[in-house]
Amino acid sequence: MSDFGKTTFTAVAAGLFGLVLLAAAPGTLQAGDDTSIRPFTVRVPQAEVDDLRQRLAATRWPDQETVADQSQGVQLAKLPELVRHWGTDYDWRKGEAKLNSYPQFVTRIDGVDIHFIHVRSKHPNALPVIITHG
Repeated sequence: MSDFGKTTFTAVAAGLFGLVLLAAAPGTLQAGDDTSIRPFTVRVPQAEVDDLRQRLAATRWPDQETVADQSQGVQLAKLPELVRHWGTDYDWRKGEAKLNSYPQFVTRIDGVDIHFIHVRSKHPNALPVIITHG
């Protein structure tokens, strides 16, 4: 993990989730039945970022959860701050630039486009780390 850095790793993983969801709007990754590994660059249209911010601002919060722990997911008390961060504070272009500083690719597996970053370790016998999102 030291090659990539825990902080960088966490930031990229979090940003990747949001940016790739936006970048993966219908038709942006698809290349028919092409299963080759192809270079990929995140390019999120500003209209998509604006739409996401609008939808986050319009969030309708549910009633308080029925349990006092996280057994049913993230506690409601934490969500408004998280949504506010992604809706107003997060610099999408900075996140996009950070992701694009790494070698990215896309391939199709079983009819689904899979986006990935490929960074080799400087250590010859390092174990690979694979993170997926869905």
